[in-house]
Amino acid sequence: MIDATAIIDPTAKIAENVHIGPYSVIGPEVEIGEGTWIGPHVVIQGPTRIGRDNKIYQFSSVGEAPQDLKYQNEKTWLIVGDNNVIREFCTINRGTVQGGGHTGIGNRNLLMAYVHIAHDCEVGNDTVFANNASLAGHVKVEDHVIFGGFSGVFQFCRIGAHSFISTNSVVIKDVPPFLKVAGYYAKPYGLNMVGLQRRGFAVETVKALRRAYKVLYRNGLTLASALEELQKQETPEIQQLFQFIQASSAGIVR
Repeated sequence: MIDATAIIDPTAKIAENVHIGPYSVIGPEVEIGEGTWIGPHVVIQGPTRIGRDNKIYQFSSVGEAPQDLKYQNEKTWLIVGDNNVIREFCTINRGTVQGGGHTGIGNRNLLMAYVHIAHDCEVGNDTVFANNASLAGHVKVEDHVIFGGFSGVFQFCRIGAHSFISTNSVVIKDVPPFLKVAGYYAKPYGLNMVGLQRRGFAVETVKALRRAYKVLYRNGLTLASALEELQKQETPEIQQLFQFIQASSAGIVR
């Protein structure tokens, strides 16, 4: 299942049932889990650990050195989970020592063509990156986030769970969970209602989130006053929203 034209470094660890297509290059200190499919002309550099049942399409560059002038060939990592789909021409860089030493991709994510994940990013589970979406360094993405095509996120930002980043948006501040944002620079445009409905959120939960959104963005309150109001709510999703905003160091989109 490994094409004769593929170049595999002797230190690479390739599990059973791994397919590696023509002219792909697997570098030193790369681990690839069972059932993973590597297309033709893919380059994977290490140290990189790739889990089970992933699909990596042609011309992708996975685990290459970070594009950071501080990087001085230190040993840093890229760690990819299971059941991810990485389409054509995607670029995913390893971490830097200053950023914690590794870039992480979770499980069941879809990265469409030309997506870029920079050094020290942490991507959760069940996310979708449409074509040409890009993360600068040190970005943290929680679960079930959708990025529209050509959207970009500034370094050190955090993207909350179940949020939606619209096409061509540029995000320079943290995006709280459950929100829909759009524009240059990105601003909030209500809740991600389509995402909440698709994932089966209860009607009462959605109503509570609507009230929380009004507290944050419609009632003319300062952020501190809005947080005081949110803290009183016992709904788990409201507490999730409150804790995300409270932990923000970059500020949130408003």
